[in-house]
Order: sequence, then structure tokens, then C-alpha cells
Amino acid sequence: MRFLFITGRELTYQRNDVLLRAFRRLGEVEELGVMKRPNSIILNSIKVSLMAVPKLLNKRYDLVFVGFYGQLLMYPVSLFSQFPVLFDAFVSTFDTVSSDRKQISPRSPISRFLISVDKVACDRASHVMLDTQAQADYFTDLYKIASSKISAIPVGCNEDIFYPRADLKPNSKTRVLYYSSYLPLHGVGTVVQAAHELRDWPVDFVLIGDGQEYKKTKELAAKLDLQNISFKKSIPLEDLPTQIAQADICLGGHFGRSEKAARVIPGKVYQILAMEKAMIASNRGANLDLLQHEDSAYLCNPDDPIDLAQAILYLQQNSELRKKIARRGREVYQAHASEEVITESLKSIVEGIVG
Repeated sequence: MRFLFITGRELTYQRNDVLLRAFRRLGEVEELGVMKRPNSIILNSIKVSLMAVPKLLNKRYDLVFVGFYGQLLMYPVSLFSQFPVLFDAFVSTFDTVSSDRKQISPRSPISRFLISVDKVACDRASHVMLDTQAQADYFTDLYKIASSKISAIPVGCNEDIFYPRADLKPNSKTRVLYYSSYLPLHGVGTVVQAAHELRDWPVDFVLIGDGQEYKKTKELAAKLDLQNISFKKSIPLEDLPTQIAQADICLGGHFGRSEKAARVIPGKVYQILAMEKAMIASNRGANLDLLQHEDSAYLCNPDDPIDLAQAILYLQQNSELRKKIARRGREVYQAHASEEVITESLKSIVEGIVG
């Protein structure tokens, strides 16, 4: 089969990267997108749309795939496409801006406009994909999309980069790693407060990333005068496995309490599972569809630094449990979210659309 693969965000974004690799296993792929995060999603979407139109009019494809962030691409692509269009909605624009990032009121005219952006994009697709069943249910309820038109495929990860490595502990202290883009749903403040609870224990925290709440988080750590936490700005994806291999415990999150935090499984969860490392994650929502407490992960309450601190101490003092969780976590990943599983699921969806 022949596919046109289009994205509004960079092709190297975790969700896009995994699906692009899957499509390449299914047939010939022509992709349109950028390799680095664009400065403007709107301008990049316009640029990609203009590049896509002549291809849609003059070439033949079995299916057109519109990946993350694709809401702004869906109208022009569906308008000119002679072929079925599979749309990876992935996130709700409305939910992300209003409920998650709290940048606008959910009842504002802008919110109503964003709801229409999401709905039109989904309505014009031949089929819609999301990453969890909870997200699929949310889209069905909010945007009135038939459940038969929506499928859930996990985010997964690039297994050429994330695979089990030898432990690379830099010192004798227990090393706890959390990396994120500092969005509110990540709950990085909860991690900092947990570090404060463990300030007198031989536990070091490493926080990697940058984003909306980075400054606020660093100010909290300074206010608490924490000596057991270090901050690193974002690092290349290829360097991340080394950081994971150096950790005793990885934090999967999400530790925020937003509704979105409960509906999604963080991309880092799949990366940590694939690398066979002991992980602590939130005990709510979509995480519970994949993970089991003290089996494939250690689960704790979101937005609860005391519970998180106690979870870290418990794993610190139980090395055999850490090994079991790491081993079982990888087994769960291979069974439910590996690139092989994702490719087979995508193949089934494509065949259902193309026939």
C-alpha cells in the first residue's frame, strides 16, 4: 500500500515517530512535516497544507494519514483528498488549552471555537485514532462521534532507542528520575514536595525538561532549600536512555489531578517500561488499564507528595520488588504496547478503512 503521512508537529515527536515507523512496515510512505518542533503550529500547518494539496490532486495513495497536531490540517486535506483520511486526534485542543493548561475559561467563546475545531476535524475524517480508550470515550461523549469511528492505539516508543541497558548508577544514593515538559498535568511540584519529604534520606532527584511551570518549580525548590534535587534543561532524545539507565527509580506520572491526566498514559511510561526500569506512576484512569500495583509498576495517589515519598522509600528498601516491577513492566509493554503490537493494530484499522 501507498500512504501519505502528514503532521502539524514534528515528525520526530514520540507519537508521530512511532506511527510513522509502523506505516513504513505496512507499505510505501511519503511524509510531509518538519523534523524539529515548529515555532508556530498555525504557520507550519498552513505550510504543510500548501505542500499537501498538489500531492493529493496529482498522486495516488491508498490512504492519507494526518498525525499530531493535525486539527488544523484536516479541513484542507479532507477537502482535496480523493482518498480515505485516517486522523490521529491524539489530544483535544479545547481540553488542552482550557482544562489542562488553564489558559482560557471552559465557557468562553474561544473554548466553543476550539470545540468546533476538534469536532470538524473528526467529522471530516474517515476514521479517528486516539491513544487510550478513556480518550476515545471522551471524544465520543464531547464531540458526538460514533464509537465505531474511533480506535485506540497506545503511544509506544521507538525501540531502536529505548531498550534494556546495563545499570549505570553514578553513586551509592538512590537516584530518582522525572523528565517532562512541565505542563500542569505533569504535577512536577508534587515531585519537588516529595523531595522535600525525603530531604534527610539518601535519595537524589533528577528533573529533566523545560516548559510552562519550569520557573515556578525551580522557585519552589529554592524556597524549600532542597539540596537533594538537580534540574537539567531538555536533552536530546538519544541521550535520555542513559539518564534512565542511571536511575534506580523512574517516575512515570502524571502526578497532576486534571481530568486529562487521568485519561492519558504518559509517553515516558512506555519508554520506562521498554527499558525495564522500576517505575512509580499515578494510580488513576488510563494507567490502570495498563499497569498493576506492585506488579508492573508501583502506583501512588496523584497530587500527593507524602504518598509519592513513601512509594519511593518503599522501593528503595525493596530491591527485589524493584527488579520484579522492572521485569514485569517490560513484559506488559511487549504484550500491549510494543511496536509490533502497534503495527498490527494499525494494519487492522487501515484494512478496515481501505478494504
